[in-house]
Amino acid sequence: MSNDSSLKEVATDRGFRIGATLNAQSLRNDPSYWKTVRNEFNAITPENALKMGPLRPARNTYDFTDADAIVDFGRANDMYVRGHTLVWHNQLPNWFQAWEYTDEQLETFLRDHIHTVAGRYRATVDAWDVVNEAVADDGTLRETVWADAMGEKYLDRAFRWASEVTDATLYYNDYGADAVNEKSDSIYTLLSNLLERDVPIDGIGLQCHFLGDRPAPESIAENIRRFQELGLDVQITEMDVAFTAGDAPDDRCQEQAAYYRAIAEACLETGCDTLVQWGVNDANSWLRQFKDFPERYTDDPLLFDDNCDPKPAYHALTDTLIDG
Repeated sequence: MSNDSSLKEVATDRGFRIGATLNAQSLRNDPSYWKTVRNEFNAITPENALKMGPLRPARNTYDFTDADAIVDFGRANDMYVRGHTLVWHNQLPNWFQAWEYTDEQLETFLRDHIHTVAGRYRATVDAWDVVNEAVADDGTLRETVWADAMGEKYLDRAFRWASEVTDATLYYNDYGADAVNEKSDSIYTLLSNLLERDVPIDGIGLQCHFLGDRPAPESIAENIRRFQELGLDVQITEMDVAFTAGDAPDDRCQEQAAYYRAIAEACLETGCDTLVQWGVNDANSWLRQFKDFPERYTDDPLLFDDNCDPKPAYHALTDTLIDG
């Protein structure tokens, strides 16, 4: 289909949010990067700048420079801004040593962090991934410093603390739970229990890093519906599509496009109105930042190539939002 409208224009006309995760360095230094974001997306997520480690370079210091730059860019361009993430077991500050704290001190530490960060962006962040990846791959509660100190109730407290300082919608976010499977079953039970305890959780973010394996879109749609039936909003928060290295099809750009189209169709069918890709263009994909990943997967998983030129997946997604 021939269409002169940008992806952003098509999505906005459809009442759909199409987003990307941003890093501050590229935003400042690469004009093609920030122009692509401005012209093609109506939602953004800071990729790393709001995680605890980057935010807290020293014990008594917060550095909001990069986070402010990304959030301010989003507000200046009338974008929906997702905050990522308040509570995670990774990317903790280098100076943080859990054994130096009692359980009560860890609880206070996490509460103060959530109050400080979510409170700062009360008027400028629309949604927060409050807790990220609390469930292990086998479906059990992941062993983390926060779970060790407070048990499963650390999730309850994190959401309650966030709700005290922000009016943003509050999400649980995780990977490997995009389709109906053992892990998503466990997350369904976990979130059901949170709701039964009147925890102020509004939705779930499905990361959707499709690396090698690509679940059936019908199973993804079924999964979205069952979380919606709990009363939760569902967003796709970290999508990319890569192939197993050495086993990629000759027409992988077309296959990638077909899968992006299928996921967009599942979103439209279920009323899931937000899809965020993890990165802006292939050159800054996270798959290139980890040395072992290029050996395992192809490193061109996004809608734009290294030069920010649109790929077949871009056109497939645009056409789907017009025709779907």
